[in-house]
Amino acid sequence: MIVSMIQLIFEIPDVVNIKEKRRIILSMKDKIRQRFHMSVAEVDLQDSLSFAQIGGALVSNSKVYGESVMNKVLTLIEQEIPVRIHDVKIHSEEF
Repeated sequence: MIVSMIQLIFEIPDVVNIKEKRRIILSMKDKIRQRFHMSVAEVDLQDSLSFAQIGGALVSNSKVYGESVMNKVLTLIEQEIPVRIHDVKIHSEEF
């Protein structure tokens, strides 16, 4: 069993309150869940107004497949979500 993971730290420019930040993050998580059928959550920086950190995981039987899905998630965020990505980590582990 292979677990592939992605962790992103990003900036949400022009956010004026936490409610707006939460709306953007919820929309992002919903798009990722629906399109890629994987787990995703906001894992840190919840109190920051303009920064957020999300993590996602996918269980499969192939490291290549799992990491290709994580790269597609990154592409989706870059193209469809109005954020500036500061750090990305993609990793797979075998259990």
